[in-house]
Amino acid sequence: MEKVPMTEAGYLRLQEELKHLKAIERPAIIKAIAEAREHGDLSENAEYHAARERQSFIEGRVLELEDKISRAEVIDVSKLSGDSVKFGATVKLADEDTDEEISYQIVGADESDIKAGRLSITAPLARSLIGKSVGDVVEVSTPNGSKSYEIIEILYI
Repeated sequence: MEKVPMTEAGYLRLQEELKHLKAIERPAIIKAIAEAREHGDLSENAEYHAARERQSFIEGRVLELEDKISRAEVIDVSKLSGDSVKFGATVKLADEDTDEEISYQIVGADESDIKAGRLSITAPLARSLIGKSVGDVVEVSTPNGSKSYEIIEILYI
């Protein structure tokens, strides 16, 4: 069984979503299905079919979350250190073309959010950063062509 690396914050978000689905969404959809059944003929009852479809989605997501939580390898970033980029590191980069500076924390695939500065470990940029040090230049292929970034700073916070 393959472990799923994630930060503690990502793990807590998955647990919260699972708790919400089980405590709020599941009972609400069961109630909606019961009400739709009361409207009669199920073969032409759009409310019933929509509620069943929503139930199917919720149950699938619950199974997916339970699987990921059971396989989670929670990594405490505050206990990490070093001079090279590893999972959990916050990396400050300078775009070689524009000198624009950006920062990303390398996180698990389920917790990535580019707008919030969280980059998935499976992303091409993150994969090219792993093992590199301050001053190293990485080149990444993007849909708009090749981009080069210099590593300015590596933090474990």
